[in-house]
Amino acid sequence: QVKLVESGGGLVQAGESLRLSCEAFGLSFSAYSLHWYLQVPGGKREWVAVITSEGDSNYADSVKGRFTISRDNAKRTVYLQMNSLKPDDTAVYYCNAAQWDRIYWGQGTQVTVSS
Repeated sequence: QVKLVESGGGLVQAGESLRLSCEAFGLSFSAYSLHWYLQVPGGKREWVAVITSEGDSNYADSVKGRFTISRDNAKRTVYLQMNSLKPDDTAVYYCNAAQWDRIYWGQGTQVTVSS
């Protein structure tokens, strides 16, 4: 059974940092592209960042230069380092593993940034 487990969310002040982690179980982790998404209450899930199986990364314009996605295939874990956090970054953050038509989601972790 495939499972993605996020952790690392919390309450921080504007300008501070957080690192989110997402550990995967039950899939060939190194073969998957890994994404982070965010969702605010009442809003759609929005894409934040991706790291491919080859290690290439890309970011939404809103987080470029502040967030860094990375992966450790040995630990089956993807990370999202979030620096210079803003109140607008407040959301539930979800990790996603995708390979062709196989897509899996974690349960989400809350990030709250106070001003």
